Amino acid sequence: MSPLLDCVILEPRGGDALRSVIWLHGLGADGHDFEPIVPHLGLDPKLRVRFIFPHAPKIPVTLNMGLVMRAWYDIREMDLKNRHDEAGIRRSSGQIEDLIAHEKEQGIPASRIVLAGFSQGGAVALHTGLRHPETLAGIMALSSYLVMEDRFDAERVAANQETPIFQGHGEYDPMVRFERGEACRDRLLKLGYSVQWQSYPMEHAVHPLEIQHIGIWLGKVLASD
Repeated sequence: MSPLLDCVILEPRGGDALRSVIWLHGLGADGHDFEPIVPHLGLDPKLRVRFIFPHAPKIPVTLNMGLVMRAWYDIREMDLKNRHDEAGIRRSSGQIEDLIAHEKEQGIPASRIVLAGFSQGGAVALHTGLRHPETLAGIMALSSYLVMEDRFDAERVAANQETPIFQGHGEYDPMVRFERGEACRDRLLKLGYSVQWQSYPMEHAVHPLEIQHIGIWLGKVLASD
């Protein structure tokens, strides 16, 4: 196992963690991006959830004139449909698998772990979660899309066929267009996945109502074990 990614970690109050959420930020942000949301999710303290917000590595991003920033993979085209950075996606997916393995070493089974992410972080959460060999508690993709779609049918695994998926997307998103989110949803539904889809009157952001929906969904999937 390679060295683990640096992470912002929020431990539960009142005892050791029993469940974990690994939450990936978007392009150019860092692990602190979604940290302030946690107190607003309204989760039952009895669930004792550890939140893990990893920092993506710093790499040059072609779409942003080669500027070095935190990113889970390179982005080369604005439409996000083609020329996906397969090497970068697989590298990041491996790093998230290492974080899952680390949680399991601390006594938290895969069935009590949620993978979540925003934008390209959500793309990596979907990519990793739907290929993970053990059943996860849930997968959450906010303002996101599928990557490496041509490999998906061959690489997806049965273990997470029934895993609950939450997708939220802004109706006016100029970065990851609404149609890309819908295409992701439609592909997953066609393949029989259980997707809770929510749209919001926003751009590439997180809506207050979305935070409420996330809290309800997380409370449900983390308690189902």
